[in-house]
Amino acid sequence: MEKVNLEDKFKQFNDYWSPKIVGDLGKYQIKLAKFHDQFVWHHHDNEDEFFLIIKGSVTIHLKENDQEKQYELKEGEFFIVPKGVEHMPVANGVAEVLLFEPATTLNTGNVKDEKTVSNLKRI
Repeated sequence: MEKVNLEDKFKQFNDYWSPKIVGDLGKYQIKLAKFHDQFVWHHHDNEDEFFLIIKGSVTIHLKENDQEKQYELKEGEFFIVPKGVEHMPVANGVAEVLLFEPATTLNTGNVKDEKTVSNLKRI
């Protein structure tokens, strides 16, 4: 057991869209990531995703019933994307984000591309 200082953890990396594991809670993991610009449209067949904005702002784009919706998140706000919902996070500048999701969650979900990170680093 140890306490975790989010500011210290965020200082340990500079890459974007590459989540780092900072804690485990049962079958779930607490991850930190830095977002910059636009990610990829994707969905997760079996996992919900929790986004908590620590620093900066992020717009979550969703496709629901053939319509696109956008949710702008500011520091201290969070959003849960339900499993199966196609979404794309877009950072307005650089954002620091805490993710809480099942350990099985792949950052790009059903999409495999250059932003896919299969083996997450633990910091």
